[in-house]
Amino acid sequence: MTRISVVLPLYQGERYLARVLPPIVEAVQRKELHEFLVVDDCSTDRGPGICREHGVRVLKADTRRGPGAARNLGASEATGEVLLFLDADTVMSGDVPSLVRETFEQRPDCEALFGSYDDQPADPGWISKYRNLLHHYIHQGSAEEASTFWAGCGAVRRSTFLSMGGFDTNRFEHASIEDIELGHRLRRAGSCILLRKNIQVKHLKRWTLGNMLFTDIFRRARPWSQLILEPGAEAGDLNLSSLERLKAGLSLAFWGCSFVSLFEFRLFPLAMLLMILSLAASARFYSLVLREAGPGTMATALFLHQLYYLYSSVTYAFTWMESRVFGRKNGSLPLS
Repeated sequence: MTRISVVLPLYQGERYLARVLPPIVEAVQRKELHEFLVVDDCSTDRGPGICREHGVRVLKADTRRGPGAARNLGASEATGEVLLFLDADTVMSGDVPSLVRETFEQRPDCEALFGSYDDQPADPGWISKYRNLLHHYIHQGSAEEASTFWAGCGAVRRSTFLSMGGFDTNRFEHASIEDIELGHRLRRAGSCILLRKNIQVKHLKRWTLGNMLFTDIFRRARPWSQLILEPGAEAGDLNLSSLERLKAGLSLAFWGCSFVSLFEFRLFPLAMLLMILSLAASARFYSLVLREAGPGTMATALFLHQLYYLYSSVTYAFTWMESRVFGRKNGSLPLS
């Protein structure tokens, strides 16, 4: 039977552990998981101690270097054939170990796989529900054959992970798109990556407008734009599918036309038409939000989703100009 080692990076995660630890510890006790390693990224709260109280092996990083370095440390100490990466703010459902094992045993060509958040976000806030349902919607609507990776709930053969050098901790010192970059390297090496939509975890994080904007722009959109502008990069998965690009284009046209219509009122009807088209293009997503989170969250999503397309598009345009017009290399501006 394929042995699965869970590797979980931990930094200031005490508030989540009462829900995160039990299903993983119980799966180890039932022999569904081979081992559970928590890597303490220099936490100052009681998180590491709580893990030890649950009988979990805790590895301590020498200095705080982010989740990528913590996962690399855990992978180097793991003894299972498969590494299952989970975030410290996600709750693993009970069927995840068996689904991961079945995939790797039934698909010997598969080198890595990942899942998604479920459609029942834990935090009751409208912004949190919007963010988590967006993640769920994008992953559930994407192709099974992937060219990316997600470490929030993602598994990879340990031998493959180590041969690829793990996560790039020189380029990504903070939580960013180190998992996506690893997925691109795996695909360039000819590895098969699968998106398994039945593998789901519950996200506990509380999103606010501030941390959403910072994360999306500086930790995702900007480094992701730098990545896809590199020669040979693939850019057709998840948020970068053709449909998502079309939606982004419509939204950008709406925002631009709306701004111009402030000075040229004759363009106001066109702005309204573009708004209708933009909202219609995302109707299935809004329907999901309404069904699972109610009218309040949907009203929030109507605005935030169009705003998301705006700042993501502007960030990509800025990064493209920086690279192609001004000739600056990736990393010439800080990501934090």
